[in-house]
Amino acid sequence: MRILQFVFAAALTLVAFVGAQAHSYRVGEIQIGHPWTRATPPAAKVAGAFMSFTNEGGAADRLVGGSSPIAEKVEIHTMEMTGGVMKMRPLADGLEVAAGAKVELAPGGIHIMLIGLKQPIAEGDKVPLTLTFEKGGDIEVELAADKMGAGGKAQDHGSHGHGESKKTDHSTH
Repeated sequence: MRILQFVFAAALTLVAFVGAQAHSYRVGEIQIGHPWTRATPPAAKVAGAFMSFTNEGGAADRLVGGSSPIAEKVEIHTMEMTGGVMKMRPLADGLEVAAGAKVELAPGGIHIMLIGLKQPIAEGDKVPLTLTFEKGGDIEVELAADKMGAGGKAQDHGSHGHGESKKTDHSTH
């Protein structure tokens, strides 16, 4: 009986370890941590993707693009408050991850935009996303879909909702 308990405990530990490892990725010298997105309303055409990049190498690398089968295109965006208006714009040259640096992609700041969604994203979905780094190349990650409005100080990026105290300028898309 003890052997069976040991085997069962070992199996549970392995499942927990594999599950934890599945949400961390590595491409070249870049460690990618906890990629996630938010659930979207049924008619949403865009969604944000968030994660962290840690460059463990001695030279900078740059996130230059990406793709996803659920979106027409993928862009790297920044959000900035200018004169009381939240402005989003694509980063034309991509996103540098300096040697030894950690860059957080988060709601209300730098993020990845999934544009032209082909289907809504539901809480609990696993959304495939391929990231392209200048030096490290391509890596396929899986975005864990959290609930609408999760994880941040910003409004729900997927629906481009408008808060009472902020205006959003969509002319930069």
